[in-house]
Amino acid sequence: MMELLSIKDMPKELKMKLLEELGYKSDGEFVLHENGKKVKDEYVDVDVTLDRMLILPGSTIILDDNPLSVASYLEEYDGLQN
Repeated sequence: MMELLSIKDMPKELKMKLLEELGYKSDGEFVLHENGKKVKDEYVDVDVTLDRMLILPGSTIILDDNPLSVASYLEEYDGLQN
């Protein structure tokens, strides 16, 4: 069973290091692609900030931490597993 780990209270520097390990970066406020472009939540079309980023287990997709994005992600990817 996969263990869930909350990054909500993780220090900013550690979040930035995590992003680097996943091939992203941050300007200290926003999550950025390697080319410097802001990462947009694909479900609600908002720029993802460092303090609201959400990375779901087994994924490197970065979302904004909001109920609509989570529900949309689970609907899309759970459907692929069935």
